[in-house]
Parts: sequence; structure tokens; C-alpha cells
Amino acid sequence: MPDTDHPAFRRAVVALNGGSSDARIVRLVADYATRAKAEVIAIHVVEIDWTLPLDADIAGRSEDVQRVLDVAEAIAERAKLALEPVLLQARDVGAAIVDEATERDADLIVVGLPYRMRFGGDFAIGRTIPYILQNAPCTVWVVREPMSEEPS
Repeated sequence: MPDTDHPAFRRAVVALNGGSSDARIVRLVADYATRAKAEVIAIHVVEIDWTLPLDADIAGRSEDVQRVLDVAEAIAERAKLALEPVLLQARDVGAAIVDEATERDADLIVVGLPYRMRFGGDFAIGRTIPYILQNAPCTVWVVREPMSEEPS
């Protein structure tokens, strides 16, 4: 009988964006993955502008980019979880995440969603998450961070 309190997955792709939601989603996945003995791949995609060649070494020269993966690895290590860090460069972040999940036969993609308001007060979800939800070959968890407690 499946454990409904702890959803099972074999392989999860955790999409890191360098924002405040990264730590939250790594901890969440680590909690479930250690129980399920699942494989976790943390990917950070650096979007390359169309004016640059796709093979331009943008990501490799940035300490900030590497720090995103280092922070995820440190959180996973504290949770005693083996995490494979992957750094990608792509024209489109959503497509790169879906492609990586497909290539690795992942049965879960986890993405964080910061709580942001656009000018005018509308909640902003961006374009990456809708792309992933529409095109992912597997289950997708979107983890929205809490609303800011600061008055707007």
C-alpha cells in the first residue's frame, strides 16, 4: 500500500533559480527523497541571450552561478542526501528544465515560485513555470514561497 503522506518518486529534477525559494525546495525534496531513496538532480540554468553564441562560457566564469549549486549541495549534505549538481546554459530556461527531466527519465520536477507582485498589484508567475506545467513529461511540484509580511 503506498504511503500517501510521503509521495514516492525515483528521480527528481530540482530547478534552482538563485532566489529565495531554492533552499525551501531543496529541503522539501531532501525530506521526501531520503525516505524514498530517490535520486535528486539540482539544475541551475543560465539563460543565454540570443546575441551571444550558445557555447559562450557565461556560467563558468560567474561565482554567483556556482554559488547557487554550492548552497543546494550544502543543504543536501546536511540532510544526508546525495544531490547531483548540474549547470546548464540555454536560450530558454523552461525548455532546458523539461529537456533535462526528459533525458534523465525523471518522474518529478520541483520548481520554486517567489511571491512577486507586478506593477499594478497582479500576482506574477512569469513564463518558465507555465512552460514547465504545459510540457513536462512527469509530475510537477510548484512551491510558492509565503507572502511577504512587509506592508506593500
